[in-house]
Amino acid sequence: MSANDFSVISGRNFALPGAAGPRLFKTKSVAMGGPDGSSNPAVAVIGNHIPRQCGIATFTNDLCNAITARYGDAAVFVVAVNDPHSYYSYPARVRFELTEADLSSYRAAAAFINSSGVDVVSLQHEYGIFGGRSGSHILHLLEHLTIPVVTTLHTVLREPNVDQLVVMQEIAARSDRLIVMSQHSSRFLQDVFRVPKTKIEMIPHGIPNLPFEEPALFRKLSSTEGTTVLLTCGLLSPNKGLENVIRALPQILSRNSDVVYIIAGATHPHVRLIEGDRYLLQLQALARELGMEEHVIFQNRFLSPQEMASLVCSADIYVTPYRYEAQAVSGTLAYAMGAGKAIISTPYWHAAELLDNGRGTLVPFENPAAIAQAAVDLLDNDAARHSMGKRAYLHSRPMVWDQVAHSYMRTFARACSNHMQLARMEISRQTVGGLAADRRSGSLPALSSAPSPGGEL
Repeated sequence: MSANDFSVISGRNFALPGAAGPRLFKTKSVAMGGPDGSSNPAVAVIGNHIPRQCGIATFTNDLCNAITARYGDAAVFVVAVNDPHSYYSYPARVRFELTEADLSSYRAAAAFINSSGVDVVSLQHEYGIFGGRSGSHILHLLEHLTIPVVTTLHTVLREPNVDQLVVMQEIAARSDRLIVMSQHSSRFLQDVFRVPKTKIEMIPHGIPNLPFEEPALFRKLSSTEGTTVLLTCGLLSPNKGLENVIRALPQILSRNSDVVYIIAGATHPHVRLIEGDRYLLQLQALARELGMEEHVIFQNRFLSPQEMASLVCSADIYVTPYRYEAQAVSGTLAYAMGAGKAIISTPYWHAAELLDNGRGTLVPFENPAAIAQAAVDLLDNDAARHSMGKRAYLHSRPMVWDQVAHSYMRTFARACSNHMQLARMEISRQTVGGLAADRRSGSLPALSSAPSPGGEL
């Protein structure tokens, strides 16, 4: 794997000298080279950012890296959301830190963005990262912005409560474009939240540009050399259903004695705040109870992008055994497809969509026996496993971060263009209304009712 393969996901946190104060960004007019002749706007991204440990933080980091890698002249900065009682040593691209529960911080962030000279805001939305009921504080930021907003929706609910419904409808109304990562999310936006289809863009979750190689090549000189690896990555929480894979291991090992199951990732910070590492301890206890402790490897830490890529490439089968259907997006599932992995998954929304047409194996929820049978079938048939991974790999090529960054920039440019057109229409409407009012008040001469020369009588 070359260094260039990791250039987009490296997440380098270099602190630049003299970068402590706010920096103003000049608007850009650098040609993108697209067929529509659109320009390359300067962008302010609102969302979590590493070193905060969550999926949105990783996504924001990767998106910014991808944009700057492809459009070196593009100005991108981040407004990072801090969770309560936390402090992070952010990279220089984070220009403003927004305090989750402090409403005045949202208004200050809007003022900062408006004065920064950027052309468009990219809002990364997840209900759980903003303050207020169902994250309603973000509405105070949006209502004070004077530039277009493009919102990426990381979760779109099929059955929202009243607060979630109202917040999403308000975000949709205040956004020039909405980006979703699945067709399910697009349908829910239209059917549940009544968002017009013309306002919605479908852009997949980005992935690093990983090679399609035999996993054994990535296990050389590692502790898993000579084994067959099942893998699940990501932050731990009880909805992940990892206990069902552990329960499937005895049946898998009866046919494939060299199998190990790697669970890579720390407990989700929000889960740890409430219940500590209870779920992790339960998984470890289950492995001991079943006599599987030598076959279950826990890597209890937040994975860097490099670690994630290396682990995914080393796996023979990737597993997402999530317990519930309502999972709109799985970044790790996208990663696994991007590495050409054979995948076993429960049929949550994102998996059912991505793994269609033989790009993976879907098994029922909460069914260890089905997981075991799917794993045995794949491990007993190298050709089938290789073909499944190849189909997934080919399908994932438009998901590579370089392509995703291009799609985002085109959407940003369209939002800016549409915003300007609407502004001109509003100015024109106000001008016409003002002229009409002046005529009614007598300050302008009345329009003549006489026919003009040469006109019809």
